[in-house]
Amino acid sequence: MARKWKLSSFAALLLANSMFLIWFGFAPSSLVQAEEEPAVLIAGQVFDAQNVPVKGAGVVLSDGAEIMYDEAITQPNGRFTLVAPEIIPESLIIRISRAHFEDQKIQLSPVNLQDLRDQENVVLPDIVLKREITIAFWIASAVFLGILVLIATGKLHNTLAALVGASSLMFISYLGYPFNENLFIYDFQISLSYIDWNVIFLIMGMMIVVAVVENTGIFQWMALMAYRITRGRILLLLATLMLITGIASALLDNVTTMLLMTPISVQIALSLGINPLAFIIPEVFASNVIGISTLIGTPTNILIGSYARITFTDFLTNLTPGVIMAFIGLVVYCVFAYRKDLSNTPKLSPMLMERLAERARITEPENLKKAGWIGLGMLFLFIFGESVHLLPAVTALIGATALLVWIRPNIDEMIEAVDWTTLVFFMGLFMVVGAIQEVGLISMIADLIGRIVGDSLILAMLVVIWLSALLSTVVANIPFTAAMLPVIGFLTVTVPGAESKVLFFCLAVGSAMGGNGSLIGASANMVTAGIAERAGYPITYINFFKKGFPALLVTVSLATIWLLIKFL
Repeated sequence: MARKWKLSSFAALLLANSMFLIWFGFAPSSLVQAEEEPAVLIAGQVFDAQNVPVKGAGVVLSDGAEIMYDEAITQPNGRFTLVAPEIIPESLIIRISRAHFEDQKIQLSPVNLQDLRDQENVVLPDIVLKREITIAFWIASAVFLGILVLIATGKLHNTLAALVGASSLMFISYLGYPFNENLFIYDFQISLSYIDWNVIFLIMGMMIVVAVVENTGIFQWMALMAYRITRGRILLLLATLMLITGIASALLDNVTTMLLMTPISVQIALSLGINPLAFIIPEVFASNVIGISTLIGTPTNILIGSYARITFTDFLTNLTPGVIMAFIGLVVYCVFAYRKDLSNTPKLSPMLMERLAERARITEPENLKKAGWIGLGMLFLFIFGESVHLLPAVTALIGATALLVWIRPNIDEMIEAVDWTTLVFFMGLFMVVGAIQEVGLISMIADLIGRIVGDSLILAMLVVIWLSALLSTVVANIPFTAAMLPVIGFLTVTVPGAESKVLFFCLAVGSAMGGNGSLIGASANMVTAGIAERAGYPITYINFFKKGFPALLVTVSLATIWLLIKFL
């Protein structure tokens, strides 16, 4: 007992001694610091020529000779703060430097110097840095164009092409810089900052959800029900299959939808004795058109929604009427374009119907019910979650996790179902597009388009829609959209009336519907072509272009009319 009392006494004495030292050793210096006069600050904000904040710029305060007083790095909003020296000299100079920009020196005026001497903070006018075109600009631009050519020609897999681009940029930046500082493009940390992780995790979460739903057989069942409901009337069947594909694309994504719909469409077409392409190609057209109506319907919408903070509800309310108009026009066009392939089609025999019914039955009804409840919850969060700043990626991850916990599928199979190849493609692509944004190519394009459209919102809308649609026939719409986002962001703040984000909706319409113009225009097109080729019905570039480009003209024209009505 005495030993415990001695230990307690010793502990109390040690604590008291520590408090004594803290108070008399450290408190006085803190009090002295608190009694000192507050530091006088010099603040400012740095922008580029397109009025976009410049982050990561080095800011140095000196007397212009040898003495450096303070330094800072501009924040993502372009702001910086410097502490003025206690004794203000006769001259103070601020030097701002940033890779791919010209260095700028700002000499504080006599008025600013006097304010500092009077212990008043100084806020500088907005500072605009001019772009510097170096060899890094041309290298990054050449790499980007080279990647587009590789993707367009199919010389390399999309993902491999994106990795080659990102790796080349890193190789040049790190190994070329010691020989010539103008070879520096960006470092690894900056390249990672250009990856939109909201997009990556949204796609990953939705892939897991789709993997669970796919195992239930619901999509094959829906395709067979479409035939039964239409009673074999082939033109009505075509329209119904297009509608099912489109709605599924709006709720999932068009790539996944085509992976599920193409095999059953091939079976139905072969059973009817017609060319499966007469079903498959119209379905992929509908997938690209109707998918635009939601945030998660197309990869391009996911990119646009994340960049511009456009919600699920915004896409639904602003684009759905135009999408319906475009879809009706698309159905009429497809019926006309494929009228020969669809004429004189026999009905399915009872034996074939039984075989299709066996392949297209719902295999896991309980899991389908659970997935339905989770899907409704996710839809609710997609629509209303933005009011509490719930990112779509978070909703997708919550839904995917809830499904995995509730249904308890083989977790290894579900993780393997995630298309990691696509995710790596997106990450590499973001890094490559980030390079041309870093060196200033995006700024030059934005400036050029800004000069063309001037202050006309109508002209800006038409240019964005049709430029996006036409270029998406020669450039895959995902990299094109990723490159155009900063351009549209610049036009949104410079063109009067564009603050409604109408130009982002124009980009969504042009890039997605423009993807119907050629085989390489959209990821869903290439995925569908791969499945069709394995089934023995290859889709050639010319064949797709002959059917797709008129579809582009019809759908984009109708969607343009709606956008002009809606926003003007």
